[in-house]
Amino acid sequence: MKLILKYLRKHLGIFLISTAFLTMEAVADLMQPTFMSKIVDNGIRNADTGLILLYGLIMLAIAAAGAFCAVMRNRFASRTSQTVGNEVRLDMYRHVQTLSLENIDRLQPASIITRMTNDVTQIQDFIASMMRMMVKAPITGIGAIVLIIIQTPRQAPVMGLILLIAALLIWCNIRIGYPKFNLVQKCLDRLNRTSREFLTSIRVVKAFSAEDQEREKFSDASEQLAEANRKAQQIMAVFTPLINLVVNFGIVLLLWVSQNQDEAQIGRLMASVNYMTQVMFAVTMIANVMNTAVRAMASSARIQEVLDEQPAQNLTESTEKPEIRGGIRLENMSFTYAGASRPALNDLSFEIEAGTMLGIIGPTGSGKTTLVNLIPRFYDATEGRILLDGTDVRRIDPEHLRRSVAVVSQKALLFSGTIRDNLKWGRADASDEQIREAARIACADEFIEKSEKGYDTRLGQGGVNLSGGQKQRLSIARALLCNPRVLILDDCTSALDAQTESKVLDHLTRERGGMTVLLISQRISTVMRADRILCLDDGRVQGFGTHDELMRDCRVYREIRHSQIGGGENE
Repeated sequence: MKLILKYLRKHLGIFLISTAFLTMEAVADLMQPTFMSKIVDNGIRNADTGLILLYGLIMLAIAAAGAFCAVMRNRFASRTSQTVGNEVRLDMYRHVQTLSLENIDRLQPASIITRMTNDVTQIQDFIASMMRMMVKAPITGIGAIVLIIIQTPRQAPVMGLILLIAALLIWCNIRIGYPKFNLVQKCLDRLNRTSREFLTSIRVVKAFSAEDQEREKFSDASEQLAEANRKAQQIMAVFTPLINLVVNFGIVLLLWVSQNQDEAQIGRLMASVNYMTQVMFAVTMIANVMNTAVRAMASSARIQEVLDEQPAQNLTESTEKPEIRGGIRLENMSFTYAGASRPALNDLSFEIEAGTMLGIIGPTGSGKTTLVNLIPRFYDATEGRILLDGTDVRRIDPEHLRRSVAVVSQKALLFSGTIRDNLKWGRADASDEQIREAARIACADEFIEKSEKGYDTRLGQGGVNLSGGQKQRLSIARALLCNPRVLILDDCTSALDAQTESKVLDHLTRERGGMTVLLISQRISTVMRADRILCLDDGRVQGFGTHDELMRDCRVYREIRHSQIGGGENE
């Protein structure tokens, strides 16, 4: 609840205005039965038509004033709840942007999405219902109780007993309901995760005719969510009718206690019954808001968990902005993923000069991608150091570092928009000439210029209307537009045919202009063109040198070469 109050304090003025209108609305509701009792006891009993008409007009005016206050209260309540929801989402989004990949892995993307959408919606609903009903309910309930006691003092013990029982039921509802609604949100996380996995892997699912398996996974996640919702709703289904039963029983008791009521005060009895009905309405509103509050409490705890997540990387000391030329040195560097039982990289040490093309090769799972993710600080080394031109990357300002280091991953990530829009992610102010030059080096100009609208061709989400090789070439061109000092190519030519890959690498070799290139590939024919080659296996350096040196001194490299090209080990 602290989270909700924190954001509400920012809009205290609007909240107080809404509360003022809500209070006037409640007062208007409370005045109606009193005037009705006067009509009965004074007007009808004395057959005074003028008095009946006067009180009737007063009740109509009060009703109109109450309706106006209700409209204004709803308006301010909706405005406040939507504003707070927007602020919570923005704060979460900004905070998630500061987190490292290690934090994201721990929180899980599907769960973060659920918290930024459904959990925030639960808080919005609670704020709206609180401003519409939570404040009104106690004003109406307390006012009605006071007026009942004033008009029929003998009802005070009945009112006390009824309120005590109702409060106990509401407390039990909150105590039992909180863990149930927390479980609902966790089940929703799982359903979103299952949906996300299916939609991102739909081609693979269809290729293997695995629709039945995925349908079963989704059905299981959906059933768990439905079951969690059923159990949570059962709590409401039990306690809400019980609360109504208690209050209705109070009305019966009130009538029984008032059986000897003076006929001259029958209007007061009618007013007391109306006020008891308002008490029931107030208690029911409080119970409903408490049900919403239970959900909001569970959601706010999940949102607070994200906001409290401390970045795994300490960026406060990363303020240096040295000139980056591209020299890289690793000193006894090791890295272990959070929760992993063994290191992904173990005691790596090597050095390359600026302007070098370093090929990185090794069996699957040898740590190639992990290594290059440490250079732009997607993760931080757990032991040892990575130095860029003699400066520990952990001391370099992250924005300055990532402007100098461009990464092209194996899975090309493109966005909805035109080809030009996607390329300008690398450099927003790039000229058409610079865009075309980057596309030429990446051999992307060949298919771009053949398309009907050229660089203004629109791409679907993820570049769905392009082939894998076309997306990879656009990703390389986008990285080149950054004019980086270090270019990391993480197996990003895997979807290219041998001829196109050779052309792209030839262009990079000739025109990299002193840029350091880290070239990860599964193909030995690709890394052979590099100045130096790093061979990894099981997170350790197995060899470092030229192709000829590794063929002579590195068994793992010879085995890879033999498996791909053939020939003897010493060939």
